[in-house]
Formats: sequence, structure tokens, C-alpha cells
Amino acid sequence: MSKIVFHVPRSWLGPLGGGLMPFYTRLTEGLTALDVSCEVIDLDRETVMAEVEADDAFHVINHGRFEHPRVLNAGVAYIYPFWNVDPKGIRAFSSIASQSFNPAQIETEEARAFFRKLKARLVGARTSRYEQPEEEADLPDGGTAVFLQSEAHRSVGETMWINRWDMLKGVLDADLGPVVVKPHPRDTDRKTRARLKKMAGVTVSDGNIHDIIAASDRVVTINSAVGIEAYLHRKPVILCGQADFAHIADEAHDPAELVDLLRAEPARRAYDKYIWWYFAHQCLSTTEPHLARRFIDRVRAAGFAI
Repeated sequence: MSKIVFHVPRSWLGPLGGGLMPFYTRLTEGLTALDVSCEVIDLDRETVMAEVEADDAFHVINHGRFEHPRVLNAGVAYIYPFWNVDPKGIRAFSSIASQSFNPAQIETEEARAFFRKLKARLVGARTSRYEQPEEEADLPDGGTAVFLQSEAHRSVGETMWINRWDMLKGVLDADLGPVVVKPHPRDTDRKTRARLKKMAGVTVSDGNIHDIIAASDRVVTINSAVGIEAYLHRKPVILCGQADFAHIADEAHDPAELVDLLRAEPARRAYDKYIWWYFAHQCLSTTEPHLARRFIDRVRAAGFAI
């Protein structure tokens, strides 16, 4: 009998655990209703691939980056309730990066409705993945917004083409007006802010992310989820690292290329169609009524009979 094994953090399980995230709860309940056997167990990243090899079940690894014919990796895809469920990894490492986005094949009105709804939830409410200040920030209009990430974070260090300081220098060298920099909320290193304060021509802001994007003409980051939020503002994005949402962004692999891209006229992008394509089709949503069936389609696409 086909079986699905979900590997999740131990802290979610047991009588004292925090409980499964709603995505897994709805998915396992939906699979059970379809008579698909499933099991939720502790995730041990050191032994998980040996566990996969030891049986003939299909495995889903939370926040994983494992490749195997009987493995999918699952994790929140930048914006809740959407999840990556992917054969290569999540977010920057997902296989979405290799998929072809063709706006001509997408129904316009459906995409616009989806875009408007998501924009209202994030931009309209001025909310983001990390808590944002409610008061409106006083910011210069135009210019470039730069959103920093911590290179100590494994995924950022592995995927960046330009480090944050060379990225920021490239933006300043482009000389296109105000430069507003928002440090990452989790970067508590005082040296980061001390270095920023010494840089001429830089406005450092902890303001609401949506105020900063709205006030700027362009957004530059390594591969932060702020790129997705900038799409919701219909603002051009330049990425300085590997990302799976780069289909409608420009990509700078070195500071000179970054300067050239900043000085060039941004191309027109189908932001509404892309947001719909990425989240509604490439991801799975916790709230969608046919979550279990769409998940089964992915398992079958991997070649597993269910």
C-alpha cells in the first residue's frame, strides 16, 4: 500500500509539542479522507536520507533541500499560506527557478483578481513576514531602496553573487538619486549600522517595508522575499543572488552589471500574471479546497504510484 511519510520538527509533535502547522494538518486530513496512508514523524536531518532508502514510502521533508525520486521538500514560500512542495528544495533552491513563465498563456482577469487580493492583504494592511512599524516613515522620494540580508545565514551566503557591501557600493556608484537602506530585522550586529552610518549618500531606515518600496523607483536585494513584495507594488527589482522568483527581475552577477542595470530603463513586467503564476500554480495553499488532490498530483509527477 502506498504511504506518505512527513518529516517535521520534533518540537511540533507529542503532548508538549507546539502542534502541526495548519498546512500539514489539512494535508494529512485530506489524504486520510482519500484513503491515502500517511504518517508524521520526527525529522532528523542526519538520518533522514537513510530512512528514505530503507523503505518504499514517499517522503516529505519540512524545510528540506534533499533530492531523491521519493522525496519532496516543503516550506512556506515567502508569503503564508503558500508553500513550496518541491523536488529540489524550498525558496531560493526550489525548482520553480527552472520553470518557464509565459505571460501570454495566462488569463488576465483571473490573475488580476488574485493579485489585487494578495496586494490588499499585504500592501493595503502594511504587513510583512516580520513585524513592521505602524507609523509612516519620512522618506525621500525616488531613487533606490536596498534591503540587506545577513550573509551569515546559510542560504544567503551560498546563493549571493555580490555581497551586501559591494551591492550597496554599486547602487551608490550608479548615482541615481536617494538611496534608502533597510537593515535586516534579524541583524543585531552593531557593526552593520555603524558601517552604514559612515557611508555618504545613504539614508538608513527601519520604517515600514511598504513605505520604503512605495517611495522608491527601484528595489535592490540579494534574494530577500522583499522582492516579491516589490512586485506587489509593481516596482522593478534587481537581484544580486540566486532566487526562484527571478523570472521578472533583473539579475546582477557583479557590481559593474548592477550599475549598468540601474542606469538602464526598466522593462515592463506582467506583475499580476507572475504573482498568480508563482503562488497559485507553482505553490500549494493551506486554504485551497483541493489541497490533498494537488499534492497527490505532485507525488505522481515524481513517478510514485499512489
